[in-house]
Amino acid sequence: MNAYLFLIGLCLVIILSFFTGILSKKTNVPSVLVLIFLGVGLSRLLEYFKIVPDFYNSLEILGIVGLIMIVLEAALDLELKKENWPIIWKSFTIAALSLALTSVSLSFILLYFMPDMLFLEAIVYVLPLSIMSSAIVIPSVVNMSKYKKEFLIYEGTFSDILGIMVFYMIVENIDVEGMRQLSVAIGGNLFLTIFISATLSYVLLYVIQNIRGEAKFFLFLAVLVLLYSVGKLFHLSSLVIILMFGLLLRNHKVLLFWKLEEWLRDERMDSLFDQFKMITVETSFLVRTFFFVVFGMTLPIASLISWNVWVISILFLIVTYVLRFGLFFVVERKSIMPQVLITPRGLISILLFFAIPEELKVKGFENGVLFVVILVTSIIMAWALIAYRKQREELDGGDSGSQKEDHAKSSADEFVELPIDEDKN
Repeated sequence: MNAYLFLIGLCLVIILSFFTGILSKKTNVPSVLVLIFLGVGLSRLLEYFKIVPDFYNSLEILGIVGLIMIVLEAALDLELKKENWPIIWKSFTIAALSLALTSVSLSFILLYFMPDMLFLEAIVYVLPLSIMSSAIVIPSVVNMSKYKKEFLIYEGTFSDILGIMVFYMIVENIDVEGMRQLSVAIGGNLFLTIFISATLSYVLLYVIQNIRGEAKFFLFLAVLVLLYSVGKLFHLSSLVIILMFGLLLRNHKVLLFWKLEEWLRDERMDSLFDQFKMITVETSFLVRTFFFVVFGMTLPIASLISWNVWVISILFLIVTYVLRFGLFFVVERKSIMPQVLITPRGLISILLFFAIPEELKVKGFENGVLFVVILVTSIIMAWALIAYRKQREELDGGDSGSQKEDHAKSSADEFVELPIDEDKN
């Protein structure tokens, strides 16, 4: 392919992704759908002109950078404040239980259709499909009430972090025989990684805050990739290092004490936070754009006419939403709509699916399942958000004066439920 045509194509994809993001905020239609279908269209176009792309080998590097940025972005979004504790513990509980129960339940469904699979192999395949995508949730819930918005942002963040950690802990210790030995190996690895991560992250923050100079973008990026790569060489859970680094940068006043907190200067930490936040947001946008497009390009359309794909996908979706409703009903108890319906699968699902090692890949599992689950969860989320927005507009439009203001504080924040004043909960 001509180099200039290739660059033109890349730029057009990025520009289109930017405007679909703006459109998504106004219409609540996830931009992921547009990007995936764009990838499908591009693959047909390349086939027509008999062009075979040769950039797929770079996906592994792009995937590594993408995971680093996603975990860091999630860590930087976690503000650990005392007043946020009720939202934090509830969202964490739902995210953790949802991940565990959904992945185990979906594993048994997959084993029913593919009895030759091992249970651990099934877990590795369904984990990506059990993770709620914060990359889709965060920009989609900006128009929701404060409580609901914060709850979903925390839940999506926890789901991303927990899902990625569990996936790589299983994959990296898959050669350990027996579930008990696997648990011990993962536990020991995690304890050692947390200790090293906390120490190394603090030292790096202390050093970086004292660096002078303007051009810090590639320095920061190099530090992050270095942390991840060194951890991998020592067989540590490297993403925990990135997570700890981000948490310390965002919450050093909460997580540190005595001289440790005093040695990190607030004004410089605030400046570092702003710079890291900008880097992660921009890089995540780029990675998200190309991964959704490439996923659409690599999607075997023929697999979508397989009844097996649709039966497995529908069962996966039913189990996912039933479990989610039950968890919200038990943990949150009230004001559970439209949160129950907002659990999209997206970038993390694709990244982890492509990261399944060769020795764990099973012939017969069709990528169409991943596509259908991502597509349907995004459509359900879009429908729920549009219905929620219409109800708020109707309530706002039907009242006046103080009545309108009262409804804005109570009824307008609910979705097919009795009015509840969330901000007091």
